Amino acid sequence: MTATKRSPKTKSASKVLPKDQASNKAGNEQEIENNETISYKQDGDDETKPRDTPNPEGKCKLHDIFHSCTGYKLDTFTSHTSFTSWLHRPVDASALGVFRMLYGLAMCIDIAEERGGSQMDTRFGEPQHCHFPLFDGIKAFPLPVMGCIYLLMWLGALGIMLGYRYRLSCLAYIVPYWYIFLLDKPAWNNHSYLFGLVGTILLFTGANRYCSLDKYLQPNMPDTVPYWNYFLIKFQFFVLYMYAGLKKLTAEWLSGYAMSSLSEHWVFTPFRSLLSSDLTDLLIVHWFTAIFDFSIAFFMTWEATRLLATPFMLSFHLMNSRLFVIGMFPWVCLAEVPLFFGFSWPRKLSLRCLLQFISSSTICKAKSKQQESQNFVEPKEATELNAASGVVAASTQSTNSNSTDQIGENCFAAKLRAGLVLFYCALQLFLPYSHFITKGYNNWTEGLYGYSWNMMVHTYDTVLTSVKLVDNSNGEVHYLDPYAFTEYDRWTKHADMAYQYAKCIEANIRDDYARNPQASPLSSTNISIYFDIWCSMNGRFQQRVYDPRVDLLKAEWSPFKHTSWSLPLLNELNYMRPKLKTMTDEVMAWSNYSDVIFVADFPGLTLDNYISTDLTNVTLTILAGNVRYKSDDEDESYFLTAGKSFGLQSGETHHITTIGLKPSSYLYTFMNKTMIDSATPVTENINQKPKKPLLPLWDEFRNRIKNYKEFLKHMANCVLYLLYDVPIPMEVRERN
Repeated sequence: MTATKRSPKTKSASKVLPKDQASNKAGNEQEIENNETISYKQDGDDETKPRDTPNPEGKCKLHDIFHSCTGYKLDTFTSHTSFTSWLHRPVDASALGVFRMLYGLAMCIDIAEERGGSQMDTRFGEPQHCHFPLFDGIKAFPLPVMGCIYLLMWLGALGIMLGYRYRLSCLAYIVPYWYIFLLDKPAWNNHSYLFGLVGTILLFTGANRYCSLDKYLQPNMPDTVPYWNYFLIKFQFFVLYMYAGLKKLTAEWLSGYAMSSLSEHWVFTPFRSLLSSDLTDLLIVHWFTAIFDFSIAFFMTWEATRLLATPFMLSFHLMNSRLFVIGMFPWVCLAEVPLFFGFSWPRKLSLRCLLQFISSSTICKAKSKQQESQNFVEPKEATELNAASGVVAASTQSTNSNSTDQIGENCFAAKLRAGLVLFYCALQLFLPYSHFITKGYNNWTEGLYGYSWNMMVHTYDTVLTSVKLVDNSNGEVHYLDPYAFTEYDRWTKHADMAYQYAKCIEANIRDDYARNPQASPLSSTNISIYFDIWCSMNGRFQQRVYDPRVDLLKAEWSPFKHTSWSLPLLNELNYMRPKLKTMTDEVMAWSNYSDVIFVADFPGLTLDNYISTDLTNVTLTILAGNVRYKSDDEDESYFLTAGKSFGLQSGETHHITTIGLKPSSYLYTFMNKTMIDSATPVTENINQKPKKPLLPLWDEFRNRIKNYKEFLKHMANCVLYLLYDVPIPMEVRERN
């Protein structure tokens, strides 16, 4: 019997279907993908229904509207049984196989870059290097062991790409990935978790059933997978876009403060020909991006708008790859786009037969049958629970007789799997807004960095980072290089990492003192550590992040309680933000060497500021609040109120104390003397200014090759050390 014929039983059963649920032609692949429901007899179809029963025409209209908007039949989601059958219907595995290959390739590149493979020696080779794990029990292994962990992860990514020993390869990749991910929170980007989740999802799918070595070695492997294999991955990316848009639909983003001056990049040249730079920043960078992120997933899901939305999707990610240093994220998203275009599109490519050496040799031979049926599974004309056997009795028709993913499997297992899929989806919808639980991670922003899509929504400018050590035995004060034990700076904005860094500094100082007490500047290990960090978020005032009076070694921190020593964002001064931009433009217009810094401080705190000799014409102006000014060179102090200005001398230290009950705000204007002295005539700079290439693709490629060579060298050195005790050459990070 050919794939296009129907058995008499199937034909007769199809006659009892309601007219609006009649099956479509098997030759229409897209309709096959969207025909995702079991046909049930609806309540109210009986002609003898009471008069107060809702009009069936209205019900059919609702079904039609839902189908036209979503591409899915409403009946699919009316019961757990129909939803389970919808998730488990067999579909072509070819599109999933292509995504698997592209994802594996991207992860092979990602390991050497964002996962830190090329900097393995400096990141894990120094025993005193501070790490910031999500859970304190996670510790870093010595460098030789870490090299083997990276080797295992790399072999896993390679196995995923090739589809060889697929389950084992997925495990070999995702277990080291999650370990390295959880080991260092400062290394997170807002997409780092996405790579791990996609790899975990692929572990449970049959993505190796197309274009894989497993398929080549096992030709009898089915060519189909249950639809939930596609559903989970597409849902994960759906949440990715939708929540990125939700995070941007706030006054903070829509006011245009987050990505100022981004329009100067060459990718926005077409927009700047029609709009000014400021309008391009506001309308294109902020407004359009917010609308795009929130709506693009819906447009890609809706068949009527999919083709129209695809060029925007491709352009968006290609532009991101030029604007930001975000690794493989744009390319993984581009690899996901074809999943919205059906299941069997790779089999229609003209080069499909050239891939026979990887995939099964029967692919090209089965081409005609597969195109006729499109792996079409007829709607179940009669699906019901068999209480005696616990099996879903389903009448299905599929061209692949070898498929093991039929709906007529154990009903309990299928429903349990569907329940787990729903639980996973609910968890992904909940976690980005779980800030009311993880209060300890809430500082100026809410939630764990990297999971709440705060990377592009908030930008920071840090002007001062001070780590003060007090020897409690003699009262001496020492200042430590803030980056003596880490190359990251994200601990300056997040209380959980600041707390971990203070504990790590204490442990390192104790180790140094125990090894050589005479060489230590401290008289004992009874010390206190204070952080004084000044930072601005999205163009606000420079302000303190932590209370500089709190000893972090004695401070309390809990993931479920608000951090008392983390100072809040001074949002009460937000009304002055438009004025700050105007004043900045005025000061910058004075000269090419003039600049301005806006400062805000809390009541009772004192700013100790040294004016560098590189600066001249320094002026202090009070904007709001009351302060007391005192210079080290003068015995007299001055009381300054809003509107007062005061000239400052270079090379002097002064102290500004905020008095009263309200925060104070003030600004410094100055000229950079060093820049003035080293300035050359403008006419000489015209020819000397180097031109940057618009698309430095060759330079990027060479850098990737360089990083990969370093990564492979580090792995080889670690293996040689463990096997033959060959010393590992190390690059030591410079410290001040």
